[in-house]
Amino acid sequence: QVQLVESGGGLVQPGGSLRLSCAASGSILTFNYMGWYREAPGKERELVARITGGGSRNYVDSVRGRFTISRDIAKNTWYLQMNSLKPEDTAVYYCNARREWQTISDYWGQGTQVTVSS
Repeated sequence: QVQLVESGGGLVQPGGSLRLSCAASGSILTFNYMGWYREAPGKERELVARITGGGSRNYVDSVRGRFTISRDIAKNTWYLQMNSLKPEDTAVYYCNARREWQTISDYWGQGTQVTVSS
């Protein structure tokens, strides 16, 4: 069973930066997609950023130019570098991995709180 362990959340002032990490229990080369979602109070969970197995990256419009998703294959880890943070970025962030082989399997991290406030 795949396990994903997140780290890196916290409290930061507007304009600040944080980096989230998601470490997988096995090789990330078996994943078709790796991404980050967030869920703010009263809102649905939304996809923030995603990287494919081939390295292509996609971002939701609200974070494009401020957030960067990356991966380290040797460490079986992917990251979300968040710069120029805004109060509206406050949410619980979840990492996600998807494997598509005969069926679709989604794996989730435990979630980490990001709070942007002065």
